[in-house]
Amino acid sequence: MHVTEHLDRAERTLFSFEIIPPPRGKTVRDIIDIVEQIAHVDPPFIDVTSHMAEAVYEELSDGSIKRRVRKKRPGTISICGIIQNRYGIETVPHLLCAGFTREETEDAIIELNYLGIENVLAIRGDQSNYTKIVRDGRTRNIYAKDLVSQLVDLREANFLENIANSEAINFCVGVGGYPEKHVESPNFKTDLKHLKAKVEAGADYIVTQMFFDNSVFMEYVRKCREAGITVPIIPGLKPIDNVRQLTTLPKHFHISLPDDLVDEITESPKHVKEIGKNWTSKQLAGLMNSGMECIHFYVMNNAAATVEIIKGVG
Repeated sequence: MHVTEHLDRAERTLFSFEIIPPPRGKTVRDIIDIVEQIAHVDPPFIDVTSHMAEAVYEELSDGSIKRRVRKKRPGTISICGIIQNRYGIETVPHLLCAGFTREETEDAIIELNYLGIENVLAIRGDQSNYTKIVRDGRTRNIYAKDLVSQLVDLREANFLENIANSEAINFCVGVGGYPEKHVESPNFKTDLKHLKAKVEAGADYIVTQMFFDNSVFMEYVRKCREAGITVPIIPGLKPIDNVRQLTTLPKHFHISLPDDLVDEITESPKHVKEIGKNWTSKQLAGLMNSGMECIHFYVMNNAAATVEIIKGVG
């Protein structure tokens, strides 16, 4: 079932989740444990992130430097297949522009279709220290709207090469939104223009970057609607569970943290998990009272606190 169908049929607020594949060298058991935790709150779908390759430099015994290129977190498609077919929960794999050719993207979509997966999140992806060489005869998507356009073409059976009697692949396509604007946009107006371009290219819904002030999200929705963006907008939340995140979250996700939250954690660092849960609980209650069809949680690899928050709010 498409994400948008879940939203249309929702009789209560739905809770979705985003998880990341385990690092190379680890087993899928950790992911299975997380899925079994969040399955208790009946999620309509689970997002699984995707990661491009990175260059790793290793100094050898003779002093020379060896460069290797590898993915630190492979396995997105396999994990989606396991979740969807073992637990019956819809999955939303992330598809990236960065690090992948359009030909590789088409192959991935075909594999996902064979697995019965009907939803994807189309994102540009952050740049890494490795730039993939696009060989002759291959092409790539530059921006998320280009990736959305490719996915929409496949809805009409328009493959990269003309294939006689080809069949359409009908995916529901989500895109990312940034209530505090994308870090590379010079201002919010420009960021909103890029978001509208993704929707006009065929995106079906938007899921936002995490935020810690509901008024920021509400203002974001208002501006989106004023700009003519009418697709569903799903808010993204994350409970803070360690003091380090006061620095790492703004650094890696380019977000701001409210003064009251920072002050409370700074004054009582030993109680950071309780403070984080209480803060997210208040956000969650406020969003539910405002009539949100779905709220998305960035659990990373720690679902216990999020499940507790959801059960507490009811």
